[in-house]
Amino acid sequence: MAQLEAEDRRAAGIPGHPPKLVVVMGVSGTGKSTVGALLAAALGVPYAEADDFHSPAGIAKMTAGVPLDDADRAPWLDAIGDWARRHLAGGGVVSCSALKRVYRDRLRAAAPGLFFLHLTGDPALIAERMAARQGHFMTGRLLDSQLATLEPLQPDESGTALDVTARPAALIEQALAVLSG
Repeated sequence: MAQLEAEDRRAAGIPGHPPKLVVVMGVSGTGKSTVGALLAAALGVPYAEADDFHSPAGIAKMTAGVPLDDADRAPWLDAIGDWARRHLAGGGVVSCSALKRVYRDRLRAAAPGLFFLHLTGDPALIAERMAARQGHFMTGRLLDSQLATLEPLQPDESGTALDVTARPAALIEQALAVLSG
């Protein structure tokens, strides 16, 4: 994965310092919400949960086990991008699956300088975690479609991947080390 370069730091408006506008990405069940909230606390910036940006129709679709299509995701991504744009100066962390490059490009167009922290892991472990969750609208039935849709970060994208077999505290340490980079 591409390491944070000086131009990315400049684009984030924080010369010589880690970016403080981070998207914690990955398929459902990787711990985006947990890691995102902990990372935001460690960086001292606001946190936003991407699930809160979904429309009621999108939530109903996913609850029924129907994957969202690009048309469903467009207003959701725009709302997340708007949140990120409003937090460019002060920083922030937002969780967002950001499964496709085009989705990440859309977010970067709204908020240049985003850093993507891709949480990844063995599909069996992720499925196990999803099965153990209580009260979440995203069902395990959609994991296969998310994995099929996932386009990992490319070398020219500002970000890194972390394996979710590590405990959340270890993931935060790893993320902070990369962001300080």
